[in-house]
Amino acid sequence: MEIIDRKENPLLNRVEIEFRWNHEGSATPSRAEMLNGLASIEPGSNRDLIVIKDVNTRFGMGSTTGVGLVYADEESMKVEPEYIHKRFSELRTANAAPAEEEAPAEEEAPAEEEAEDGGEA
Repeated sequence: MEIIDRKENPLLNRVEIEFRWNHEGSATPSRAEMLNGLASIEPGSNRDLIVIKDVNTRFGMGSTTGVGLVYADEESMKVEPEYIHKRFSELRTANAAPAEEEAPAEEEAPAEEEAEDGGEA
């Protein structure tokens, strides 16, 4: 994977990377492979905060281009449409599955019993 262009977008709190992947003689790389490639290229990036868009493989050539958006935090990532979150959710839930196994917090607050006053009310 090679970086064609890299722009920092402080307004949206992300880094926009235009990339080219040469895969001569092999299949088009999967989204998971592209996520791993971008995570290894961009220092300090979190694989769960990367979105890949505009992937284009040229017919008859072993070259794929695309745009990777590396967000700084989950709050910044909310600008992406819901279908993008659904598209990448299967790639992210595989990593987040152990964290989601936490037992639900079902704590019931004990009902406070009203103190019985023997005095005047």
